[in-house]
Amino acid sequence: MSSETTTTHHADAEHGDHEGMSKKRIMKVFWILLGITAIEFFVALVIAPKFPHAEWINPIYIVLTLFKAFYIVAFFMHLKFEKMGLIMAIVVPVLFIIGLILVLTNESHYWIDLRL
Repeated sequence: MSSETTTTHHADAEHGDHEGMSKKRIMKVFWILLGITAIEFFVALVIAPKFPHAEWINPIYIVLTLFKAFYIVAFFMHLKFEKMGLIMAIVVPVLFIIGLILVLTNESHYWIDLRL
């Protein structure tokens, strides 16, 4: 095998591994993240002052933050381009940790109410 063939094959393999993150896709993700951030600022600076005791504002922040986290992890940390086994090795423990936090939060409210 000549060195020219080896170089071409190696360059093709590298391109195949990273073809998912073109400059166009990076800019698309950037604009999506910028849009989500703009919506968050709009909610914080315009809507929240008009409704100071609204309970529906926090879930909006949580959902928008989860969307931003998805885009950052999927594209900039390249998790979207990994094999499913690695994705599950990361996602499943995180879901268990979130579940544990929710259960412990609920349990702490029980103990606080019991003391009162």
